[in-house]
Amino acid sequence: MMGLISSGINGVRVFELPMGVGSNGGVVEGPRVCLVRWRSAWSNKIHQVYVNGRLAGTTVGCGQREMVVQTPSCYEQAAMVEVFAVEASEADVNFSDELERGDGDSGRVRLSLLRSQRLPAGARFEVYFDNGTGVVDYEHLIGGGQVWGCWQDKAGFGLARFGEGDFGYEWAGGVGFGIGGFGLGEFGVDADVIEWVSPALDAGAYRFGVKVIDERGNESAASETGEVVVIPAARPAIGLDVLSFEETTNALMLEVEDEK
Repeated sequence: MMGLISSGINGVRVFELPMGVGSNGGVVEGPRVCLVRWRSAWSNKIHQVYVNGRLAGTTVGCGQREMVVQTPSCYEQAAMVEVFAVEASEADVNFSDELERGDGDSGRVRLSLLRSQRLPAGARFEVYFDNGTGVVDYEHLIGGGQVWGCWQDKAGFGLARFGEGDFGYEWAGGVGFGIGGFGLGEFGVDADVIEWVSPALDAGAYRFGVKVIDERGNESAASETGEVVVIPAARPAIGLDVLSFEETTNALMLEVEDEK
């Protein structure tokens, strides 16, 4: 598998498409539908467009150099639009996991938790944080979730609920060797990883603690992270107007309105 190819692609431009244009030249804004255009040296490959690290569209031919995509309707953060070339055989492959997502992650923290087969069915995890004080406050619950979505998720002969699994085939519920957290789970069965995303946080340094609670209310010892620094992305410029553009020198002059 070749994967995403970024070389040979340049001149990426994004144009917001309005819903309409009035007689005075004013536009009616739409739901952030944009036209993406680019130049590419690849004449024998398909192109994919990603918005904030998520696949937004794939060209239908090797010569296509533009596409209409949906972008987030958010004024708090600029959208990142990227164009890549891929082999025709990989046109339907989503490579989002290889890219850094920028949409809802500004000011958020991602925690990865190992869903080991040793964790009991019906267990849940709870996440606490220090609110920037340096000491995790276990009276301040910030989030959590179920370890196992349903009993079939838990694998292993004798570990599923007796009589409800396929006798002798209960390992079939496992994620598979090399599919989950490689080297972290049980050899030959592996273990998948739960990903938890925090609410948006202000700039600062935070510590998080995680506990696992079974159906009877028994709690595990807390596992704490080190210091995690959060720096939210800068807000995009507002009140930005184009004053002039000189085509011969490729000089662009912009004007920014002062906020009052």
